[in-house]
Amino acid sequence: MNAAMDMARRLAGKNGFTLLELLIVIVILGLLASYAGPKFLGQIGKSRTQIARAQIDLLQKALEQYRIDTGHYPPQAMGLAALNAQPQNEPNWNGAYLKKRIPPDPWGFGYHYRMPGTEGREYEVVSFGRNGEEGGEGEDGDVHSWD
Repeated sequence: MNAAMDMARRLAGKNGFTLLELLIVIVILGLLASYAGPKFLGQIGKSRTQIARAQIDLLQKALEQYRIDTGHYPPQAMGLAALNAQPQNEPNWNGAYLKKRIPPDPWGFGYHYRMPGTEGREYEVVSFGRNGEEGGEGEDGDVHSWD
């Protein structure tokens, strides 16, 4: 029995990790996170831009259906709200043209509707991106219905 107890005592001292081993593992994890983190966060920004494009496409389809029913796009004053609520003096309105309320863009801002649009377009729907202001690049850049 003494041999078994001696063996158990020797093994008891070798069960844990040393402080140096733990620090090495933490440093390696930190290096991996610093490499992978920016790449992962960059993908989130691209995903939000793609979501904005998909939502704008949905709004465009609803605007086209509105135009087919009424003969024109919603006036600037009514904006995108005309897709869910019948405007006054619009007898041919056959909505609601969206199943749910108009979503905010992926950054939490509302979409901007211009009637008429810029550069001779009949209308345009715009998300101003992460910064919520016109202009910018990357994730701060605008997403237009004509992109």
